[in-house]
Amino acid sequence: MDRNTNTQSAASPAAGSIPRRLRPRWLHRPFRRRGDLPPAPDRSEMSLSGHLVELRNRLFMSAFSLLPGTVLGYFLSDKLIEILKAPLPHPERPLMALGLTEPFMIHLQVAVTVGFIVAMPVILYQFWRFISPGLTPHERATARPWVPLALAFFALGVGLAYFILPYAAGFLYGFETKDIQLMLTADAYFGFVTTLFLAFGLVMEFPIVLVLLSKVGIVTSKRLSSSRRIAVLGITIVSACITPGADLVSPIVMAVTMYGLYEASIVMIRMGGR
Repeated sequence: MDRNTNTQSAASPAAGSIPRRLRPRWLHRPFRRRGDLPPAPDRSEMSLSGHLVELRNRLFMSAFSLLPGTVLGYFLSDKLIEILKAPLPHPERPLMALGLTEPFMIHLQVAVTVGFIVAMPVILYQFWRFISPGLTPHERATARPWVPLALAFFALGVGLAYFILPYAAGFLYGFETKDIQLMLTADAYFGFVTTLFLAFGLVMEFPIVLVLLSKVGIVTSKRLSSSRRIAVLGITIVSACITPGADLVSPIVMAVTMYGLYEASIVMIRMGGR
């Protein structure tokens, strides 16, 4: 019995006596409880490639968020085209399509614009999630209430663009004579409308950007007040560049709006102690 037992022990060594290089890989890893797991990597310590991967993921999620609103806008595109055509001085006139695919592209253009407007909350959220880890807790707490406010300002800008659309179109139609009849194409008109909407919507984010920059100490109310002349010049150039068409109404309204927002930003920053 003792001889057999010794023989079996020699033939079947304990697991602990197996050389480390011959053990299964799972034996090399000690068991860890949940509380012993290492903390997640800090975004502030990420490499450049890590930040680029993070940016790519945020952009992908932002682009994917356009899909539901775009599908909805495509099904409603006929009604939306009728609404957008109403501010023209002669809405009964048909819009001309010069290409075989142009009617489909007009519907798609209107649908994508609706998708962008509907997806704006998700886009702002993804932007916030990308920049917030680089802020201090105090800066995050200060800037967080302005994120939903940016959505309201964007919607206000789109509404302002629709309000001035009849005046901008009326100004351009005013140059029509009996010898020069305006044959407006659908591509030109809806390109003008969608660009106008997005331009005014993004411009309305101007005060929020200035307030957030003041919260992190980049700008102050005193610095903005002393830079009014430069601001007026920059606002004039930007308004002339980003507004579509050659009318005088939309760039003037945009310039006046931007300057009013600039002055309102100075007041808000001064009230915040900056």
